[in-house]
Amino acid sequence: MHTIDFYMVDAFSDRTFGGNAAAVCPLTEWLPDELLLKMSQQHNQSETAFFVRNDTGYELRWFTTQGEINLCGHATLAAAHVIFEYLDFPDATIHFATRFVGPLTVTRNGDWLTLDFPAWQTQAVDNPPPLLLKALGITGAREIRAARDYLVVLENQQQVEAVTPDIAAMIPLGKMVCITAPGDNHDFVSRFFCPGEAVAEDPVTGSTHSMLIPYWGEKLGKTVMQARQVSARGGELRCEWQGERVKIGGQATLYLIGKVYLR
Repeated sequence: MHTIDFYMVDAFSDRTFGGNAAAVCPLTEWLPDELLLKMSQQHNQSETAFFVRNDTGYELRWFTTQGEINLCGHATLAAAHVIFEYLDFPDATIHFATRFVGPLTVTRNGDWLTLDFPAWQTQAVDNPPPLLLKALGITGAREIRAARDYLVVLENQQQVEAVTPDIAAMIPLGKMVCITAPGDNHDFVSRFFCPGEAVAEDPVTGSTHSMLIPYWGEKLGKTVMQARQVSARGGELRCEWQGERVKIGGQATLYLIGKVYLR
């Protein structure tokens, strides 16, 4: 029997039941991908982060219940919280090696952890699929753009909060969908929908801020911004645009520590 430490962390939150929950499993060596996927399905969270120690820090991978993904912000924040708080990590910055987006770092400053992620530029979608707005239950948008995900820009925070999408109808789009607008008390707000995944609406999505920060930085003429994801759980993000990189700051709170038993 093989045992693995298991943590569940509420990322982008300073309290339990806020932000976005992620499962975190430190490994001593990589297990077969099929086993990592089965573990993620059993955990049934939006993402599970797995990491293995290497010469410079850790190699980090993220799995949803459907398979491995190229980048996940909240699970990176959760993994860093575990490493800083429970694995006796001595330094202020963790260096992560990843398979799809190169090196990432997370730096601790008090209770705040800051992700250093790649910036994603979005392209205008001149002829968006009619299904996109229909599935969101809206008739128009200020702008529609795309990178890894669709970015649908609305007029104000109230519109973002009022959207009641048909998640299942989005599946044929083949992309996740982020909606965003200027915030009432933040530079911008957003929500993020995940058709086909275990979690239909992601509570707080670090990776989508890789495209939100450059978009709003250019629109607002700012490099430092405050953001909020206005899901039911909600989360606060401190954002900084640095050209080809973005800084995404948040807090994290431990919910559970346990053991995984593999027989």
